[in-house]
Amino acid sequence: MRYNLYGMSIVSCEDSPLKEIHMTSPQSGIPEKALIRLGHSPDSDDAFMFYGLAEGHVDAEGLSFEHILRDIETLNQWALEGQLEITAISVHAYAFVADKYAILTHGASMGDNYGPMVVTREQVDSEWLRGRRIAIPGTMTSAYLALRLYLGEFDYDIMPFDEIMEAVSSGKAEAGLLIHEGQLTHASFGLHSVVDLGKWWHERTGGLPLPLGVNAVRRDLGPERMAQLSRILKASIVYGLEHRNEGLQYAMRFARGLPTTTADQFVGMYVNDWTVDMGERGQQSIQLFLREAVERGIIAHEVPIDFIP
Repeated sequence: MRYNLYGMSIVSCEDSPLKEIHMTSPQSGIPEKALIRLGHSPDSDDAFMFYGLAEGHVDAEGLSFEHILRDIETLNQWALEGQLEITAISVHAYAFVADKYAILTHGASMGDNYGPMVVTREQVDSEWLRGRRIAIPGTMTSAYLALRLYLGEFDYDIMPFDEIMEAVSSGKAEAGLLIHEGQLTHASFGLHSVVDLGKWWHERTGGLPLPLGVNAVRRDLGPERMAQLSRILKASIVYGLEHRNEGLQYAMRFARGLPTTTADQFVGMYVNDWTVDMGERGQQSIQLFLREAVERGIIAHEVPIDFIP
């Protein structure tokens, strides 16, 4: 399904909108009236982040943006082929697309002493997880990489992130790795947190946030267009934070039935000062996260990381 809001085209999760688009000016190599496909999750925090742009409150500088909503693991997979000009991806996934994308220094989702968690039906300690089969939202997610760093190798089943709590509650899964709002709502399913990976990372790194998601821009757009897109997206984030009530009302369309107070809490967790600018500590945490994965053999190669301010 396709929506048009203030001239912005928003494509829902059911569509498959990808096409090859070439609109290059022979004089400059820069598209003159480019369609920029912007991929992000259909979640309240991402919706809040792009509220200003989607509703026409920030200057799009003559560009046309198509908002394409997919779950994060789909966006990770698409990034392997460079299918979108700008996309939200997991930090873990960046290791496999660094040749195609650079990381914007804004738009990041950082778990500042909180983050993805493993839940079970009964209260158990973390040692109980060893040898168990854990439901995960995808192998390219940062949550999966963080759990690998924490637990080592483990057996897993991949399932949609929004089905994991029900799978654990019903006994279909022994344990589940939760991302998104499940971090706040798991108790309503009678589930217990075994480990909060954001707290674990914070404690072992001297207070660094756990790097979860970033906005990435495709390198082949060139420095001028990359800088322009960075400027526009940052303006959207700042606008949302400066108009929080209006932004939250917009984000509630994507809150999957969450109460407003819970959605507000979730947005506050993942759209904040870290999102406006991850700064040196945010960049340091991304570098450390991926370097440890290389040292542990989880990622097979060094990852060149370029940040676009």
